[in-house]
Amino acid sequence: MAQLTGAQIIWESLVKEGVEVIFGYPGGAILPTYDAMLDYPIHHVLTRHEQGATHAADGYARASGKVGAVIVTSGPGATNTVTGLATAMLDSSPIVCITGQVGSSVLGSDAFQEVDVTGITLPITKHNYLVTRADDIARTIHEAFYIAKSGRPGPVLVDITKDAQNAKTEFVYPTQVEMHKRHEHLLSESQLKRAAEMIDQAERPVILAGHGVLISGAMRQLRDLAEKTQTPVALTLLGIGVFPREHPLCLGMMGMHGEAYANRAVQAADLVIGIGMRFDDRVTGNLKTYSPHSKKIHIEIDRSEIAKNVHVDLPLVGDAAGVMDQLIPLVSAQQRHNWIEQIDEWADDTRARDILKRDASGKLLPPHVIGDLWQATGGDAIVVSDVGQNQMWEAQYYRHSAPRSLITSGGLGTMGFALPAAMGVKFARPEAEVWVVAGDGGFQMTAAELQTIQQESLKINIAILNNGFLGMVRQWQEFFYQRRYAATPITSPDFVKLADAHGIAGIRVTKREDVIPAIQTARDHPGSMLIDFRVESEESVYPMVPAGADLHAMIRRPVEAS
Repeated sequence: MAQLTGAQIIWESLVKEGVEVIFGYPGGAILPTYDAMLDYPIHHVLTRHEQGATHAADGYARASGKVGAVIVTSGPGATNTVTGLATAMLDSSPIVCITGQVGSSVLGSDAFQEVDVTGITLPITKHNYLVTRADDIARTIHEAFYIAKSGRPGPVLVDITKDAQNAKTEFVYPTQVEMHKRHEHLLSESQLKRAAEMIDQAERPVILAGHGVLISGAMRQLRDLAEKTQTPVALTLLGIGVFPREHPLCLGMMGMHGEAYANRAVQAADLVIGIGMRFDDRVTGNLKTYSPHSKKIHIEIDRSEIAKNVHVDLPLVGDAAGVMDQLIPLVSAQQRHNWIEQIDEWADDTRARDILKRDASGKLLPPHVIGDLWQATGGDAIVVSDVGQNQMWEAQYYRHSAPRSLITSGGLGTMGFALPAAMGVKFARPEAEVWVVAGDGGFQMTAAELQTIQQESLKINIAILNNGFLGMVRQWQEFFYQRRYAATPITSPDFVKLADAHGIAGIRVTKREDVIPAIQTARDHPGSMLIDFRVESEESVYPMVPAGADLHAMIRRPVEAS
């Protein structure tokens, strides 16, 4: 059997794992692997920063359901991936990050561009490895991909020394993972029966559907359970799209900036069924007053999330699709007219405050931009939103009805995520219409990836909600710090000229009547296009639950100011 270098084995292993595209940035400690890359069919995308590479792999994973791949060098190359790894970890996104490392003979000597990346990333990866022998590369990469996508997905880092990349050995790719596997938790018949009884006996049940529904591919089961039991469904930010927004049982997003009537329904419920979500603080508000009259069922694959934040009356540990497959035949068909009518009455109050129906007196308001984007695209685009006010407006006013149609950073809230992540989305879904929605602050964090988009000839449209502020922080300063705007006013380059410098078309919009024509121009343009929407500077996101406040203690949009 012919011998291969460790560098060749890396690429052989990635090909075996089905990798077609990898995002990265070369450097000395990974140079042997980059040299070997030219002999393999995997497409390499040279990003302009390693953080961008990691976000791009994350976007690829979220849009495709596959494992995203990253390759970078040691030292600053490796540390530049940290924010991207943490983003993927908190949102359960499967990526494998391969980092070069100095030779094993100088490990621990503070050699040039040496850093203990496994120590640094231990808390923000699902698992990580330091590989010092070529013999271990194939097995490690096989394990890394298995760990990244199994159970609750997450990022895995594989740090490979330069001498291991240069050394030669026989290449034999493992046919199975030789490591301890957790036994699947089998639900007892009594647990399932009790869950069915709790659902049947409830008068005011609410389902809280999260990202785990998407990861499990449990969208059909969620819909079947909701329709059979006539239980309204509220969504977490990362759960948006797992239940159609136009469905009569859909309450939209809940939580800090969720629909007011969704939050009121959660607070008034007598049964909360959490599915694939973790009762994050942005969902619950004050834990002491969270849904105080309800019993709680929690369907969750990660046992450590059970009762971590909220007391649960009945945990059902397991894959969401599998648990619901067993549960649905046991529940009774229901009609809950009174409960649904009550929620509709609460919704009427929200509709009365809907800013999309109000005259903005010539102002260009961010919700109008997002509402028009939804209308112009027919709701069929994949939107990759950044973090902050733009993210919340997108979640509120772009009515997603398809899984994997909203890609965003939830748990870590990483500004600068959207532009590089959209590159990964476009590689995963080349046929899809992809839009970036970003604020002027977050966009500037990773704007250099415009050149990667141009270099790769990608068709990605970019909508910047440019209000001259770090908007969400400014909103908090307005509400809670007496409008003392410390370090939140921000200047920007001329985004249209910046796009042009990168060879990307750009236009500026300042009036409401120009929004849809501009969006249509971008859609018709053969290449990427950036639209600089100059929106009202002090528009706020409503409703808002102040940090630590009761979920029902929402700051509402004043009707007279709508």
